[in-house]
Amino acid sequence: MSPTGAQLSRSYFEQVVRPLVEARWPGLPYAAGRLGSGSDVLGLDDALSRDHDWGLRLNLLVPPDAVTEVDAHLADHLPESFAGHPTAFATTWDPVVRHRVQVETARDLAVSRLGVDPTGELAVDDWLALTGQAVLEVTGGEVFADGAGELAGIRRRLAWYPDDVWRHVVASDWARLAQELPFVGRTGERGDELGSAVVAARLVGVALHLGHLLERRWPPYSKWVGTSFARLPRAREAAEPLLAAARADDWSSREQALVEALRILARVQAQAGLPTVGDPVEPFWDRPYRGVREAVVVALGESITDPAVRLLPRGVGSVEQWSDNVDVLTDAHLRRHPRDGNTP
Repeated sequence: MSPTGAQLSRSYFEQVVRPLVEARWPGLPYAAGRLGSGSDVLGLDDALSRDHDWGLRLNLLVPPDAVTEVDAHLADHLPESFAGHPTAFATTWDPVVRHRVQVETARDLAVSRLGVDPTGELAVDDWLALTGQAVLEVTGGEVFADGAGELAGIRRRLAWYPDDVWRHVVASDWARLAQELPFVGRTGERGDELGSAVVAARLVGVALHLGHLLERRWPPYSKWVGTSFARLPRAREAAEPLLAAARADDWSSREQALVEALRILARVQAQAGLPTVGDPVEPFWDRPYRGVREAVVVALGESITDPAVRLLPRGVGSVEQWSDNVDVLTDAHLRRHPRDGNTP
């Protein structure tokens, strides 16, 4: 059985990279792991993953004054291959054939993925600028060594949102659901089953995101969000009705499946210790379809005590709640705040 990407990276580190580094710089404080982009960071790679950007990839995190020298030393002394894989190869973001031991500081790795500096306290808008995938690229991969401890500190700080920010983003997902749930029926009633299906699919995506929030799990990007949802301890019970909503042939079945899923998520919310209501769904005015009770959003908002969070606009939430643009969600530079002067 072929090793996973993380297993291959660990062997590469232990048998090749570590001896080279420690022989040249005994006592150097460093961390090593398989972090950043790639399905193998999440432990979700398979044989198909090997057609690009998969192989002898490794993150080596060293003090600032050692980065250039360590990188050059590895370039000069790494073998041409290990375990049948080349040590130097091009990637989709870099056509140069070179070794793929990413040598940098722990801070620089984190900032490159997050767009904010997690070595200090994060402001509310810093937290809202994070995507789940970006955080997972720092916290989700395997760490093979961490003699310095800086990486461990960063990962602890990014374990989850501050409590009031958590409540705000959960409320934002319920607000998003409230905005469009009635449209599943309204479009279908007018004979627009395609429009109804599109709205329902959007709401399924919001529900998948909400389930991760309720379980205090960072959601990965769209390719893996369903796989990740199916592994959640409690919210995964909503997977079946959400799939039914996505597959339904008529608006009534679509709506009913969504309602069932939202009721499950409301129960998970109560189990998580967050305020909710008995039934998150109610009739939408006098029309023959349903909407989300405003009380769900209100209860969460009223439980927030941080003044900075209470001032945030209702229903907007984090960057991945107000934008589905892939370039924005994957490029930390495009998520920079206006105060940084880097907003495009």
